[in-house]
Amino acid sequence: MIDVQESFRQRANWTACSQPDIVGQVNRLVEAARSRGDLVVWVLHSEPDSGDVFDPARGFVRLIDGLQPAEGEPVLTKYVHNAFTTTRLQQLLTVHGVREVTVCGIRTEQCCETTARLAADLGYEVTFVVDATATMPVEHPDAPAGRTIAEILADPRTLNTDEIIERTAYALSGRFATIRTVDEVTTPVGADR
Repeated sequence: MIDVQESFRQRANWTACSQPDIVGQVNRLVEAARSRGDLVVWVLHSEPDSGDVFDPARGFVRLIDGLQPAEGEPVLTKYVHNAFTTTRLQQLLTVHGVREVTVCGIRTEQCCETTARLAADLGYEVTFVVDATATMPVEHPDAPAGRTIAEILADPRTLNTDEIIERTAYALSGRFATIRTVDEVTTPVGADR
């Protein structure tokens, strides 16, 4: 569960989030994983001394209300885009004999995709739960700074959330991950979908 944290809800672009109800989707995945006895790992992104919403001193580097790790579920803090490089995630997975990982969280094309790619490179079988990730529109690199969300959305050069999600699914599918939905992951094998 990558970066499903309050920091993102503090940004103006949260109003254009692709999955504002991500907590419900994540909870469905967590409940299914727990019922199977799978390891659930929570990851938070932190940028100490930055002064922004990812600075832990501001109090937003915490899970979004409605998400709660169970006793013994690790909560890791990362300082880069992927969940492996600055954490003990790989060590935890190795100790627990995990060879398959399921990725969800915030932002689809950034921390989630980067984690999925690195996990695949490390030899894990990766499932990317596309409707349990969330993202916000991405401005063109040459766009002027300081625009309102309305101005960003009105710019035809802005990548909208559907385009971002589709591109991520295309880029990962068959190369780095199997793309699935929450329903596909949580429905028991042999049950009607």
